[in-house]
Amino acid sequence: MIPTIIEDVRARKVLDSRGNWTIEVDVITDYAIGRCAAPSGASTGKYEARAFPDGGVEKAIVEVEETIAPELRGMDSINQEEVDRTLHEIDGTDNFSSIGGNTAVAVSLANAKAAAASHGLPLFQFLGGNFSCELPYPLGNVIGGGAHASNSTTIQEFLVIPVGARDIAEAICTNAEVHKKLRDELTKRCGNLGKGDEGAWAPAMSDEEALQALTRVCDLVEQETGVKLRLGLDVAASQFWNEKKQRYVYGDGRELTPEQQVEYIASLIEDYQLYYVEDPVQEEDFETFAELTSRVRALICGDDLYVTNVDRLRRGIQRSSTNAVLIKPNQCGTLTDTFKAIKLAMNEKLVPVISHRSGETTDETISHLAVAFSIPIIKTGVIGGERIAKLNELIRIAEELTPSRARLARLPKV
Repeated sequence: MIPTIIEDVRARKVLDSRGNWTIEVDVITDYAIGRCAAPSGASTGKYEARAFPDGGVEKAIVEVEETIAPELRGMDSINQEEVDRTLHEIDGTDNFSSIGGNTAVAVSLANAKAAAASHGLPLFQFLGGNFSCELPYPLGNVIGGGAHASNSTTIQEFLVIPVGARDIAEAICTNAEVHKKLRDELTKRCGNLGKGDEGAWAPAMSDEEALQALTRVCDLVEQETGVKLRLGLDVAASQFWNEKKQRYVYGDGRELTPEQQVEYIASLIEDYQLYYVEDPVQEEDFETFAELTSRVRALICGDDLYVTNVDRLRRGIQRSSTNAVLIKPNQCGTLTDTFKAIKLAMNEKLVPVISHRSGETTDETISHLAVAFSIPIIKTGVIGGERIAKLNELIRIAEELTPSRARLARLPKV
């Protein structure tokens, strides 16, 4: 490939979906521009990269202009590992606390997009080659609670995945139909209805009442569309784990020991045929994760447990803690680190699930990463401009592939 020399790196403040400032970066080569805006999470793992340095977004922009840009000018954007290694060297910490993980990921992904554009290629093809053709199933958040909504469920997200969809457009449409019909069902059951950070409905009801309502709506949508749906949860158990009591404290007053938490989650999986359960126990408890994973037939996914960190992922692999791992690029800070986590997971037969954050932007990069790296599931909400930006990009990617190649990935059977 021809050299594509970085001429400049620029940064600006932009709004995320919560109306908070985040950072957007342009990497400018002698042929093209790559742009990426970083998201932020509300339910964050304690071991993930620090989003911004002391001084917030303003300080991050200064770091780009005064420290990062001078180091990257003159480098070849094709050399992604070198760019990412330079970001680590500039920062000098193990969690990007100097320049910020959001700064690093915006620079890193903008560089990859600049390199792809410089060669006239979409990002998914530039990273994955001509063999990139499988599209991920959308895992949609339709009921939100926990840290993402007030006066709602203790469990953070109630999810749907259209396992019977025949193509990406049908998959996206089916999730959207569940979201639409769920509004009427929840209003009928509890009256007033708000929304959480990700556009999911936030009803004032118990976790199991929410599951019952969602089950009914999924049955209705299946009858109308013929598309089989399965349910999932993001429990986000670290958010209601009480370290002093050593209990999981639910909004309805229940206080469960780790053993009781396993029993409870296992019963939900059986009763509601859950396909996917994320962070069912708190982020320090590799052993209890493993106990649950060994007992149930479902994807048990670690988010706060791993935070897209290969060292923590290795710990989980050694203990057989989960059979799936959530991938969030801004948790680790660079494309190279993200790819290492994906590769490790796949080599060890763990299912990678790439994900948005609750405070999102209209950046569509994770859709390309899903296709480039053959990730079978993408978690990116259902509605909202910042969510549908990713979903619509998957539709565009499908159009760039021949009909015989634009197929949905093969989902793991559980």
